[in-house]
Amino acid sequence: MENEKKAYAVSDVGAWAMNVISSVGIIMANKQLMFSGGYAFSFATTLTGFHFAVTALVGLVSNAAGYSASKHVPMWELLWFSIVANMSITGMNFSLMLNSVGFYQISKLSMIPVVCVMEWILHNKHYSREVKMAVVVVVIGVGVCTVTDVKVNAKGFICACIAVLSTSLQQISIGSLQKKYSIGSFELLSKTAPIQAISLLIFGPFVDYYLSGKFITTYKLSYGALFFILLSCSLAVFCNVSQYLCIGRFSAVSFQVLGHMKTVCVLTLGWILFDSQLTLKNIMGMLTAVVGMVIYSWAVELEKQANANAKATLPIKNSLTEEEIRLLKEGVEIAPLKDVEPSLTKA
Repeated sequence: MENEKKAYAVSDVGAWAMNVISSVGIIMANKQLMFSGGYAFSFATTLTGFHFAVTALVGLVSNAAGYSASKHVPMWELLWFSIVANMSITGMNFSLMLNSVGFYQISKLSMIPVVCVMEWILHNKHYSREVKMAVVVVVIGVGVCTVTDVKVNAKGFICACIAVLSTSLQQISIGSLQKKYSIGSFELLSKTAPIQAISLLIFGPFVDYYLSGKFITTYKLSYGALFFILLSCSLAVFCNVSQYLCIGRFSAVSFQVLGHMKTVCVLTLGWILFDSQLTLKNIMGMLTAVVGMVIYSWAVELEKQANANAKATLPIKNSLTEEEIRLLKEGVEIAPLKDVEPSLTKA
């Protein structure tokens, strides 16, 4: 039993590590690909379509080779989920275009309380005081190290609201669909990825044209850009799989809170690789965020122990009531008389 717990804990750490490493890696690759000093590939929505196309291809090969099983999920659920997921991607792109970086970061931070409220409304989930305190510390820390100027307009505010709500709903739906249909994270991703890939590759170029004023057909592809596109797509497979895996194992709130470790890593690597400015304010914010993540991990573990102790102290109800026991005794006493031969009874 103890070995099973250790193995499960190791797999949990592995899932988080894969998500953090792949997410940070894809951000670094996309930065080089889209940066004006790099390859200036400014077609983010279409690139996301490429990501899901490669993910769908990997899922198809895995199913054909028998490495993963395909379970039934109603098509309307897959379509609904894909629409929400695509709204999340498009909303984030529009929010970043129409708002300042500061407000964009604030909108991303607001996902944590939004996810909490949504889980409370949809699943009647409650959180302990320690968990709430840890969430506040993480939000403050990440806000200090990422939020700079805060400017917003009506269109940008609407896009930010759509992005936050759709992203939060998508992350909650990942966990609920896995539990509802007893389906694994990779199997669910294999079913939704083709729908997202087709829709993003059809509508993505038009969204990117609105964002950048250029069609992807006008882009001059070089070997370097092709390498980073393939690298980005490869990392996206690990990123997508680990996201579904983490949310299936934990919760959308945990994914959001511990996911901000990626923000800290991105800021640090940006300072190392791209000479980004790292001020005392950034450092203090990152340290506060890390402390908040540690508190959150401790609070979640404390909550689990409290729930386990509460279940252990619950009174165990007898399977038989007093009336059932009385009838059973009477049945036992009468039973031998029924087994006696008629001749012996007469005698």
